[in-house]
Amino acid sequence: MANERLKVLVVDDEVPLTGVVGSYLEREGFDVAVAHTGPDAVARARADSPVLIVLDIMLPGFDGIEACRQIRQFSDAYIIMLTARDEEMDKVLGLSMGADDYLVKPFSPRELIARVRAMLRRPRAAPDNDTTELYTIGTLTMDAQGRTLTLDGNEIELTRTEFDLLAAMMAQPRSVLTRRKLIDAVWGPGWYGDEHVVDVHIGHVREKIGDAASEPRFIRTVRGVGYGMVAP
Repeated sequence: MANERLKVLVVDDEVPLTGVVGSYLEREGFDVAVAHTGPDAVARARADSPVLIVLDIMLPGFDGIEACRQIRQFSDAYIIMLTARDEEMDKVLGLSMGADDYLVKPFSPRELIARVRAMLRRPRAAPDNDTTELYTIGTLTMDAQGRTLTLDGNEIELTRTEFDLLAAMMAQPRSVLTRRKLIDAVWGPGWYGDEHVVDVHIGHVREKIGDAASEPRFIRTVRGVGYGMVAP
């Protein structure tokens, strides 16, 4: 993997810290870019398309939570958030915006490298199903092979992760899939991270297809179990 020169973005307003973390990642064979503000983080993520972002919560311009929210609108990069406090609210907010994992400062750069390696060993993958079929639930139609989704005849733009989650559910419209099953289908078995990241991406899909959790047209939540499609 070291020869692949995968791109990683390190974002922190502490310049020495980005230097230390960046040097560790570069020694591991990564192509490292750095940013020190929220707006710069979003701009670099958009320009460089990194596979993973190390993102501090406390940033000038706007914080890491907002940066994560904006990045998630166009990127499926793994995001590890850094927080200076072991605050549950910081973790919940980070995960609610689509972060995959978090580390509390101070942390060992070796621990960060271990987290990075664990994530990248299991890249996000398309669900294992027959991609030659068209899936239709009401006015929602998916061409899994062509990777297109239309609602009432209008194409809906989804990120790769959002598309793969929806495909996994539409391929089994009469089943209720647990978070673990969805993670296995989309992120791969043995995914290292918080399973509630599924809820975030499902929420984004719902927003894009105009589907309210309280009155679902397409995606239903089965409390204590997981997610499924509304019966045709």
